[in-house]
Amino acid sequence: MGTVGEPWARHIPVLRDRCVTLLAPALGDDGAVVVDGTLGMGGHAEALLEACPRAELVGIDRDPAALELAGRRLARFGGRVHLVHAVHDDLPRVLADLQLSGVQGILLDLGVSSLQLDEPGRGFAYAVDAPLDMRMDPGAGVTAAEILNTYGVRELTRVLREYGEERFARRIAEAVVRERDAHPFTTSARLVDLVRACIPAPARRTGGNPAKRTFQALRIEVNGELATLERVVPAAVDALTVGGRVAVLAYHSLEDRIVKRVLTAGALSTTPPDLPVELPGHAPFLRLLTRGAETAAEPEIGENPRAASVRLRAAERVRADGESNRGNRRESTPTTSRSRRRGDAA
Repeated sequence: MGTVGEPWARHIPVLRDRCVTLLAPALGDDGAVVVDGTLGMGGHAEALLEACPRAELVGIDRDPAALELAGRRLARFGGRVHLVHAVHDDLPRVLADLQLSGVQGILLDLGVSSLQLDEPGRGFAYAVDAPLDMRMDPGAGVTAAEILNTYGVRELTRVLREYGEERFARRIAEAVVRERDAHPFTTSARLVDLVRACIPAPARRTGGNPAKRTFQALRIEVNGELATLERVVPAAVDALTVGGRVAVLAYHSLEDRIVKRVLTAGALSTTPPDLPVELPGHAPFLRLLTRGAETAAEPEIGENPRAASVRLRAAERVRADGESNRGNRRESTPTTSRSRRRGDAA
C-alpha cells in the first residue's frame, strides 16, 4: 500500500471497489490481462492486482509524472506490471507491441487526474493562480495559453460552448480576444477574473466557480479528450476476448454520452425487428453490467468530492465479432518479459 508522505497516500480512487467487483470475474485465470488505460497514480491498478493475483496489468498514461509515481506504487508486483507512455486511444498499437491479441479487462478513468489537479504548476485548477498549461503530457501539444492567445472569436466560442456547455461562450470569447491584444494570457487568475466579469451576477450565484466550465472546455481542447475517447471506447470493446469486461468512469455528460452510445449499441441486436429469428452475426456482442450509469454513494462523495459527478458504465463481451474474433494468446519471443504462451480465453 502507499507509504505515508507519497503522493498516492492521500489519493482515493473513485469507485475503486465497484470497479474491482465488475472486472474481477474476467481476471481469474493465469495470464489474464487487464489494461488500465488512464493509469494516473495507480490506485485502481493496485486494487485490481491485489484482488486478482493471477492477472497481469498493462498501465497506460500520457503523463510521464503519473507513470513514474505509479511505477513506484506498483513495483511490489514485479513482472506482472507493464507500463507504457501513450495516449489511451493508442491501445491497438500498445497491445500489438506487447504481442497481445486480446485482453480480459479494460478500465478507463476519464478526465483530469488527481495528480494533475493537485500540482498547481500544471494549470488545471482554477482555484490557484498558475501558468495556463493544462497539457496532460507536458511535452506534447499546445497549451491553454496558446489557445487563448491564437483562436479567433468563432473558434473559441465553439470550444467553450461545445466542451464547457457554457451559455455565455461568445461573451467570454469576445472578452478574451479583446484583452489579449493588450496583454496575452499567461496565468489562470486573470482568466478566472475575466470569466467572472463576463457572467451576469444572477448566473454566478449557483453552480460553483463560474470559471469551471471554461477551464473544462480548454482542458478538453488542449488534450483532445473527446476525440481520443471516440476512438478508445470502440478499440477497447474490440480488444476484449469473449468473457472480457470493460468499465469506464466518466465525469461529465459529454464523456458519458460517448461511452453510453458505444456500449449500448453493442448490447443491441441488429437483426431487423420484423424477422422471427436472429440473423447470424447480428446478435448483441456485449452484455451491459450496469443499469444505466452508476453513481457514487453519499459516504464516498463526502470522503472524495471528485466522486460527486462520476458516471460508471460497464459491459461484458459475450460474442466474438469481426476483428474481435481473436484469442488472447501472446507468442513468446526473445523480447517479451516472459517465455510462456498464454492459453485462449473461454
